[in-house]
Amino acid sequence: MASNGPSSSTQPPWGRVLITGGTDWAKLGRKDRVKPVEGVEAENPDLLEPHILRSLGNVRAVSVHTSCCSCHNVVIDADGAAWLFGRNGHGQLGTTGAAVSENAPRRLTPGELGASPRARFIHAACGRHHTLLVADEGQVWAAGANTLGQCGQDVCPEINKFKRVFVRDRQDNDEQVVKAAAGITFSVVLTKSGKLYAFGSAEKGQLGNGDTGERLATGQRVVFGIETVPLLIRELANRTIVDVSAGQQHCIAVDDTGVVFVWGYNGYCRLGLGDQKDRLKPVPVPHFAGPKEITMGALVTAGPSSSAVVDRQGVYYMAGKWKNSGEGSVGSPWTSFKCIQDIMACKTTHISSGGVTHFALTPNDEASHEGKTMTVCWGQNAANGELGLGPEENKSATKPTKNKPLLGLDVIDVAAGQHTTLIIARPSDELSERPRHPMDVDAPEGCMGCGKADDDDELLECEKCDAPYHLTCLSPPLSAIPEGEWFCPKCLATPGAPVGRWAQLAEAQTGGKRKAPADDGAYKKQRQ
Repeated sequence: MASNGPSSSTQPPWGRVLITGGTDWAKLGRKDRVKPVEGVEAENPDLLEPHILRSLGNVRAVSVHTSCCSCHNVVIDADGAAWLFGRNGHGQLGTTGAAVSENAPRRLTPGELGASPRARFIHAACGRHHTLLVADEGQVWAAGANTLGQCGQDVCPEINKFKRVFVRDRQDNDEQVVKAAAGITFSVVLTKSGKLYAFGSAEKGQLGNGDTGERLATGQRVVFGIETVPLLIRELANRTIVDVSAGQQHCIAVDDTGVVFVWGYNGYCRLGLGDQKDRLKPVPVPHFAGPKEITMGALVTAGPSSSAVVDRQGVYYMAGKWKNSGEGSVGSPWTSFKCIQDIMACKTTHISSGGVTHFALTPNDEASHEGKTMTVCWGQNAANGELGLGPEENKSATKPTKNKPLLGLDVIDVAAGQHTTLIIARPSDELSERPRHPMDVDAPEGCMGCGKADDDDELLECEKCDAPYHLTCLSPPLSAIPEGEWFCPKCLATPGAPVGRWAQLAEAQTGGKRKAPADDGAYKKQRQ
């Protein structure tokens, strides 16, 4: 497949961002949300199937980040820049305003936060109202609600500009952070040395320090401990942790040997330990403690009231409450980890849990899609279309279901949010056929070069903005319609720029000029 995008064997796997589910960021999940009027197109619609996100249509995305308790999102591109959008009522996107539209995402680089010009973002985490960004030089920054120290700063209502969080070992040396996780009111970071540090509220033991800090305050009010400085989780100090995930008020982690650890709130048996007693320190899950290596943990993720583990055979296990009726529901939570029988034969390579959704990626063995990835998903009460099963299908799925709109695509990453799901798929002819969001961007009918639309020459439309061009009006002119993706010169010069009316608004604010990213050298090569 041909493309006017760059390619390099040294680049991490990258693809294009798709979005499904709710986009009414300021009101998602709230009772005062305005119901859509039949026949009237909503400005912030629920997308019932995965749509290519036009604003990031020619951004080479390498990872997507959100969480089961958040309505905001972070996309990291191949150049190490972060693109942020979604709910922003507490400044969690590092700016002001109730929300940042997905049609005009905010671009941010580590250099803008004080890092070296060479620094790149490599990971991000989203809590309910706060965000963490991690750079490859080991720094971590946080923004958003900080009422309980979850941004790693002295307690205050909110921090609407990203601030550095200093993570230091016992000798007061800076630790290099490589990953982050965030719950409702706490954060956890993983260092290059394999250590975990936590900060924020200790209410349910989610900080793993053995104490909730519960005490009576003025007026007989019960309050809990707060850590504003990242605190080493000592119980795991002798382990080399390789991954960690946070639910609303619990955590799950796995070390380099495959032992899985859980701690924090244990309502609905979400820790998979056979009871509902909270754990104030990390404890190993017996099922993944060996001695057989193939049955030990490889992947972990936390939902709002569940935990999931994929073992080294690729088998998917869950514990806790993960649906609303039958086994695994409020009345019958899974008290210990059990494999999901419907996908037991699948070799799961990636997992993610959202507000009510669960996603798994597995190699697709069907002859027609050989070499591609199959996306499996399920979840009840997915009212906003976050499963992305399609407008003609049910919004929810009680059992693991093949996501048909994603069949034929090579999906490399999925991040499930509270009401929205982000997906990255490699560019392909099949991807180009998927719907785009927003559907209408008010593209002109005539050629952008000559203005004519009524001659016999075929018009070539930009994948992102739908701008039409005659092949002969391009510089240099083209002799034939190119295969694969094609982006117009304007979009190539400004990757990630707003689209549709959001582009018009941005141009009005900048005097009719669209500013290209400061480090867009890689994109300029596309035009040569």
